[in-house]
Amino acid sequence: MEAFSQPAAHSLYETDYLQWIETTLAKLRQQKYAQVDWANLIEEIEDMGKRERRSLESNLVILLLHLLKWQYQPTLRSGSWAGSIFEHRRRIRKALQTSPSLEFYLNEVFTEAYGDALKQAAAETGLSRERFPSDCPYQLTQVMDEDFLPEL
Repeated sequence: MEAFSQPAAHSLYETDYLQWIETTLAKLRQQKYAQVDWANLIEEIEDMGKRERRSLESNLVILLLHLLKWQYQPTLRSGSWAGSIFEHRRRIRKALQTSPSLEFYLNEVFTEAYGDALKQAAAETGLSRERFPSDCPYQLTQVMDEDFLPEL
């Protein structure tokens, strides 16, 4: 049985991430808890939660962006915008199915995500920010409704 000392584990984490994961999983399955690189494992678990939240927020921003572009540039509507709207709704739904607790976070970041989408919509369309509503014109239920596409 090889020893899995903290310094060696820390060094493995820095030199071969995949091997560190496999070794850590093996130690956990074998219940060799004293040999686990806890500091890096805790950091990785925290980062996993952050990545999930960032991904959800990013998908929401893109979804809101394309809803705004759909509404405020009707002559430029395209299949790619409709496809993007569909895809980002799907990604958000999948994230919520996998991690239902993200729904609270989705509600929490909705206003901030709209602000980001608004800035990006102004930049991408060349329309002034004042052309768009300062507060989100859509309810979250509308945003997630697969049949909802806003009109002017």
